[in-house]
Amino acid sequence: MTAPPPSTTTAPAHRHRRLAELETIKEQARRGPDPSATERQHAKGKLTPHERIGLLLDDDSFTEVEPLRRHRATGFGLENRKPYGDGVVTGWGTVHGRTVFVYAHDFRAFGGALGEAHAQKIHKIMDMALAAGAPLVSLNDGAGARIQEGVCALAGYGGIFQRNTRASGVIPQISVILGPCAGGAAYSPALTDYIFMVRGTSQMFITGPDVVKAVTGEEITQDALGGADTHTATSGVSHFVYDDEDDCLDDVRYLLSHLPANNRELPPTAPCDDPPDRRTDALLTAVPDDPGHVYDIRTVIEEIVDNGEYLEIQPAWAANIVCALTHLGGDVVGIVANQPATTAGVLDIDASEKAARFVQFCDAFNIPLLTLVDVPGFLPGIDQEHHGIIRRGAKLLYAYCNATVPRISLVLRKAYGGAYIVMDSRSIGTDIALAWPSNEIAVMGAEGAANIIFRREINASADPETTRRRKIKEYRTELMHPYYAAERGLVDDVIDPADTRTALIRALTMLRGKHADTPCRKHGNPPQ
Repeated sequence: MTAPPPSTTTAPAHRHRRLAELETIKEQARRGPDPSATERQHAKGKLTPHERIGLLLDDDSFTEVEPLRRHRATGFGLENRKPYGDGVVTGWGTVHGRTVFVYAHDFRAFGGALGEAHAQKIHKIMDMALAAGAPLVSLNDGAGARIQEGVCALAGYGGIFQRNTRASGVIPQISVILGPCAGGAAYSPALTDYIFMVRGTSQMFITGPDVVKAVTGEEITQDALGGADTHTATSGVSHFVYDDEDDCLDDVRYLLSHLPANNRELPPTAPCDDPPDRRTDALLTAVPDDPGHVYDIRTVIEEIVDNGEYLEIQPAWAANIVCALTHLGGDVVGIVANQPATTAGVLDIDASEKAARFVQFCDAFNIPLLTLVDVPGFLPGIDQEHHGIIRRGAKLLYAYCNATVPRISLVLRKAYGGAYIVMDSRSIGTDIALAWPSNEIAVMGAEGAANIIFRREINASADPETTRRRKIKEYRTELMHPYYAAERGLVDDVIDPADTRTALIRALTMLRGKHADTPCRKHGNPPQ
């Protein structure tokens, strides 16, 4: 017997009730399990997950995934606490019209702590980002593993770390620390490309102040141990620091505007109203002729790049080297530059590691490299040697030698010894090597070289000081004149500083179609 058709008057009412129920549930998920928790979040200067995602993504572009997910754990009262979303918001949207995936911890639910269902939501969105070939941004504000769920929570972290590693060099991964990020939770940001932090609310550490005091007897605050300024200026863990979440998330958008969606694409170009043949006359006086006089390399960068705009990476850490993303003729370029204003621009452990990581990132995502060279050498000293300047300095050498993107180097002034070689010299594979007439490319400075080569002659002379000055001049004239390297093919051209922008853009245009074959291997084994 055929059942009668449903009443045409009751079915719409039934659907209406279901839709109203759905809206109520979704609103509850957005509002959080406790309305007062939102007030507490705002009182700390922190936003809710949906508020943060609203600032990160283009207006009305967010599509949420699994907003109704709930955990199934029992014990320790968990069966009575089953908030929708399980403490994390996941989904995708757009930034400047391009797809970006995001997950955001919700501190209002279990303090943002990671449980099994929570982790599975993150795993899913990470898998979706990798499959779609789009950047992934994590908004971190969680208290670590959900202790009540035991080892299942720890296994959830393992799945995140594995996916971070698999996505490394394939899609851009950005971590934004907007609250606590402790214990195992700190390792996921450490595996990503860039870390953003906010003063006063962001903390990252493996063991908190209480554990530190119990084990070592040392007393320290959370901010001093793992706050934003500590990780930005001292440890080098974080790349950017801000005073509030609005500015922080705005710069995440700005960073994304420089990056390709994945390693199979080129970075996006930008409209450019700065003429590519603009003369850079200010560079004629920006760099002092005396190699001992300091200046700020940023003045050179500002004069060269489009409209003087660039995004500096880790400006507060290892300040003796500058790494920046910018545009030249509308194309994205990564700049690595010695900074004579800080320790004369010498290369040390921190500067080498900072630049190596940046070079590797640019190479992974098809971003051409411009290296501005003014380096007196590697920093000498017992501390540097004992802490591994050999193996850690070799990281920068390895990164450049391994890079296949277009590479241009420009020697502004001094370029001495092994540091000259490491800073993307012709001998390690730079595509175009340029120099200004003020360049001094040599094994070492004239004074040191003369003291070694002519030591006996100087000591045996009737007037050692006069002889020393004569020999220094002789060495500089013979081996350090600005055309010595060009005469031997180690520099492609010596250019007028006023033509720098034009020369660089022409070289980049020529190199746009560069293809470099690499050896067949599973992967290299870079120095650690």
